Amino acid sequence: MDVRDSNGTLLADGDNVTLIKDLKVKGSSTTLKRGTLIKGIRLTDDPDEIDCRHEKVKGLVLRTEFVRKA
Repeated sequence: MDVRDSNGTLLADGDNVTLIKDLKVKGSSTTLKRGTLIKGIRLTDDPDEIDCRHEKVKGLVLRTEFVRKA
């Protein structure tokens, strides 16, 4: 299964990604700003979603259309 970011670059487990859009986190008052670096992503069974951690939000799932490989 190929997982690609918004630019079409192939993603793998452990890659670092950068957000390309401000994102509001559901269930929290936190907003992740554009340009935020997310380190050490994990791929899921869905090619459109990645699992990651951020210091403000644990157990974060992001859509690949909002990230690009750092």
